Amino acid sequence: MLYGPFDILKAKALGGHFPFTLSYEAIRDIVAKAVKPKQFIHIDQSECIMCEGCVDICPWKCIHMVTPDAIAEAQGTELPGMDPSDNVIFLIDDDVCTRCALCVDRCPTGVIILGKAAAPAPEGDSHTRTNNHGYAYGMRL
Repeated sequence: MLYGPFDILKAKALGGHFPFTLSYEAIRDIVAKAVKPKQFIHIDQSECIMCEGCVDICPWKCIHMVTPDAIAEAQGTELPGMDPSDNVIFLIDDDVCTRCALCVDRCPTGVIILGKAAAPAPEGDSHTRTNNHGYAYGMRL
């Protein structure tokens, strides 16, 4: 049986009494269902036509298009690898995003990738476009 912070929180919720304990396997299964999978969202800004379809369709309003000037004015931010030709920067609030993939399906140019990190292919990354998934370094779920 497992005793620890998880048990203490349950005991407090039950008024200080803790009549049962959970095994490690039971807690692992509960947490595995509650935690978001390790996925990433990538927007290839150089190919984006700035139609704002992804911003409009997002049910949680967690995709934002902002100007580089707005970010430069913010305190404690950096612009690593910023391309001077970028007129807009995409910000995605990962805490709010549910990875529903509506933005991926809505994008007319296919530059939004929803995938998960994986081991590189044996032949390496070809950096070639595919019809459905943007650049080949992402895997569509």
